[in-house]
Amino acid sequence: TCFVPDFKVDLHCEENNKAHNTDEISVKRLIVRRGKSFILTFCVDLKSFQALDPLQLAVETGPQASQSLKTKAVFEILPANAAGIGWNARVQAKSSSSVTVAVSSPEDACIGEYSLSVKRGSSSRSIGKFVLLFNPWCEGKFHNERQEYVLNEHGIVYRGQSNGIQPMPWTFGQFEEDVMDICLRLLDVNPKCLRNAKEDCSARCNPIYVSRVLSAMVNAADDKGVLEGKWDGNYCDGVAPMCWSDSVAILRRWDQRNCNCVKYGQCWVFAAVLCTTLRCLGIPCRVVTNFESAHDTDGNLTVDHYCYDLGVTPNAKDNVFFYLCIDIGTSISQYDGWQVVDPTPQERSDGTYCCGPAPVKAILEGHTNLKYDVPFVFAEVNADIVTWRMNSDGTKTRMFSDTKEVGQNISTKAVGSYERMDITRNYKYPEGSAKERQVFEEAVRRCQRLTIRGGISDVSPATPDVSVKIVEVGQSINGKDLDLSLSLRSDQSKPLTLKIQLNARAVLYTGFSISNVWSKAFEVKLLPNKEENLFFSIPFSQYGTCLHGADGIKVTAVVSDIGGSEAMYGAEKTIVPKMPSLTITVSTSFLYHSIPSLLSAILNGKHSKLHTVLHPNDIFPQIMFASYRTTCFSFIPQMYNAAFILYVLL
Repeated sequence: TCFVPDFKVDLHCEENNKAHNTDEISVKRLIVRRGKSFILTFCVDLKSFQALDPLQLAVETGPQASQSLKTKAVFEILPANAAGIGWNARVQAKSSSSVTVAVSSPEDACIGEYSLSVKRGSSSRSIGKFVLLFNPWCEGKFHNERQEYVLNEHGIVYRGQSNGIQPMPWTFGQFEEDVMDICLRLLDVNPKCLRNAKEDCSARCNPIYVSRVLSAMVNAADDKGVLEGKWDGNYCDGVAPMCWSDSVAILRRWDQRNCNCVKYGQCWVFAAVLCTTLRCLGIPCRVVTNFESAHDTDGNLTVDHYCYDLGVTPNAKDNVFFYLCIDIGTSISQYDGWQVVDPTPQERSDGTYCCGPAPVKAILEGHTNLKYDVPFVFAEVNADIVTWRMNSDGTKTRMFSDTKEVGQNISTKAVGSYERMDITRNYKYPEGSAKERQVFEEAVRRCQRLTIRGGISDVSPATPDVSVKIVEVGQSINGKDLDLSLSLRSDQSKPLTLKIQLNARAVLYTGFSISNVWSKAFEVKLLPNKEENLFFSIPFSQYGTCLHGADGIKVTAVVSDIGGSEAMYGAEKTIVPKMPSLTITVSTSFLYHSIPSLLSAILNGKHSKLHTVLHPNDIFPQIMFASYRTTCFSFIPQMYNAAFILYVLL
């Protein structure tokens, strides 16, 4: 047995953390990224250090760590000019009173908390602990975007409808000191770790595995996850999803409650919390909103809607709404670049409520035979909507198909600014193009379940003889009647007698109908090769009260040929009435003198009653971001918006 003397080891936490871009998390503990060296200094004179030869270092993570699982490594301290592979250490500098060593980890090392010790023969002594994270600087990708997709603690999530996109500031806060420990705890309580901890820790070398685990753990559908989802509007025993604006508050609440779920979340909250955990652990990611997103429950790459003779459509399992997910920057086989990961519990994947990572390049090309969950994500952005008529005898008749509605204005925050960036072209070819239809057919062809069900005979439906479209006339304003137009055009050679059934329903953003609003039926004669625009209005007196708790008004038109063929056509459109604009004029002196002092008092807690009225999210994003860590900053008049001034005056 060789004795290891008790000498001091300096971990250089502040210096190492700055070099590894982790100093925002802490400078009091060692946090480094894999594939990049960090330094240790042995405070011992050179002669005594040389007398310890051979001296080894040992690192290990997780229970029952072993070299075969790559959760443990033992390696000698080599001379400065020696080459090292895997975990290795080389002498970097010597002095009369110390020896500095550079320790390197492999680029595919397991992430997590490690113990670090020195060994000499069979004797060893612990010299500390450190946390090893993924290293987006190591792979050479996302060179110009790391500041945004790894280091930026603030961002924008987009909600609303494709014709009424609403930006919402969000604080990710991935570098708050306790967030990293919470993220590691999330990994430690995931079901795979509870079943086999040593195998789970060994798999944490793979960002695909880690992102899939976190996708499952952000929701609480089938594990000790962070957030419980709820969509029925009743949030009295928790926090309404629209009230969250900060991932840190959610993660801390979950941690403080001993891993009991936080109530409640919806898609944008799930996505934002997942973004925080991924960025914290070093996986580049961005929050993405897909407007008119399809939820395909039966895996046939279509969204099936059903209507009765009067045009009333019951709530279906398949639906269309706005939806948020996460793009992560990693590689799956030849599909490098962005991968879709979705933490909202919609469908099970390998028995667990998670989704992805699905390569964006595979989604674009319709390669639905690949891991993970590519068919589901492909349907989210490019499914066809098929509307069926439910007949009185229980049978159904295919009425029409919409190949263009799903997947619009796919959005994310632009790099380095607060502008919206449209990334639809990354996910799908232009709607209406031959390439888009070709890719859809390829997607169906590759999906094994569809082949079993009878092939792809209906993937390119015939163009209907009568085109039907619902159009907004001007801007729809909440508080005013909704003015719309039903556009009809016939390609037939003879006049048609058509029965028109119009219906309007209040719907949640998920597409779920909560109440009927308005209906109208009439007949019209449509001449051949002529467009007819039929104007109609939905009175505010009928839709106003129905909007409470709803996200929009879905208008449906069912058109029946009652003059001979009995063919049916249709269209639908979701209207999101905009709030009326409000202009408030105040004096320049009020802007310069009253607001800065009032805001400073609120942020310093001197007006706690007002603080509940003036939430940082209601202020321009730059003010919110500055106030997150400090209450002392400059005030610029242009940064105040009308909402802020209104709150103060009220």
